Order: sequence, then structure tokens, then C-alpha cells
Amino acid sequence: MDHAIENGEIKPLIIVCPTYNNESPEDSADYTLAFYTLTVNYHKELVNDLIPVVEGTYSTYAESTSPEDIKNSRDHRAFGGFSMGSVTTWYTFVNSLDEFRYFLPMSGAMDYEGDDVDAAVTDSGYSPDDFFIYAITGTDDFEYGHFASQIEGMLGMPSGNFISSDNEESGNIAFRIKEGYSHDGRAAMEYTYNGLMWFWN
Repeated sequence: MDHAIENGEIKPLIIVCPTYNNESPEDSADYTLAFYTLTVNYHKELVNDLIPVVEGTYSTYAESTSPEDIKNSRDHRAFGGFSMGSVTTWYTFVNSLDEFRYFLPMSGAMDYEGDDVDAAVTDSGYSPDDFFIYAITGTDDFEYGHFASQIEGMLGMPSGNFISSDNEESGNIAFRIKEGYSHDGRAAMEYTYNGLMWFWN
């Protein structure tokens, strides 16, 4: 990313890499705890603590750390994650559209039908023009089926909240599938790079 910024390929940005895990090895290895509790509740700490600290420390588009100014600067903020981080991304989308415009879920689903995500948009009052999702996974990823099912379900909702597109002007979901890629660090790094390049070009 530093080279991309230096070469003028991407706008300068601040990248923050948090986690929902604590330092307990037992908790970190507990799938049930992560999927049903930690990812579900992470947005609370994110919105109440982490965003104000970052926005209050660095020079950003937010004029202050008030909820109103954070909301007014949402067009300049993205959230993404891989695997269980992708699940966290979906829960952040469901709960934090006021704080983020861009979302980068990678190889992890929270709602295999897409109806919970769809309902969140309808309940939020935001329109399809108010957010963009760059979703990506690999053909050899064990989460491919669940992930694709959720995206396809979202795109098939009668609400019309989700529109497949290759650009932000005509839709709000770019779904990418990488041939031969599995659930590993190489995929996570490449997907993250491509998603950030998409958002901040």
C-alpha cells in the first residue's frame, strides 16, 4: 500500500487493523464464541471506542468525534475482514451503516440467505446509492458456497437494495471469485489490496 500511495495509484489512507479476539487462547479457538458472540457485538466497541480514537488522533475527514461528524464523514470510511473478519464485516454492515460507506467482506458469510442484511438496509433508511460492497472469495475456499449463497440471496431480494455492478455509479456490489484460491493468508492479502485499490482510487 505504501508503494501504491507513493506511485499515485491510490489516495493516501489510514489503515487500522483491530481484532475482536482477546488474549485468551481458549476464546480465540472457540468458533461458537466467535461466530455467535464476538463478531455479533464487535461493532459496539468499533463505533463507541475505536473510531473516535482514530478520528480524534489523526487528520481525517471528520470535523470532530461526535456521532454527527462521524456520520457526515462516512463516505471516507471502509471496513473489511477475511474469514471470521468477514463475518464481522457483515455485522458491521448490519449495525453501522451510519459510520461506513464501503465494505470489504472476504470469504465469510453471516446470513446464508441474505435476508438479514437486506432487512438492515431497509430499516436503516439508506438507499442502494448510499453504500458499496466489494465481496471476494476463491473457488477452492471452503467458505465459497456459503459466501456465494449469501451474495446471490442479497442480489435476489425483491427490495432491490442490492445491485450487481462493476462500478459504483450503476450498482453497489462487486462480487469477485478468484480461480484456484483457498482460505489462506495469500488470498487475504491479495483481496485486501484489491479492495482498497477499488475504494480509494
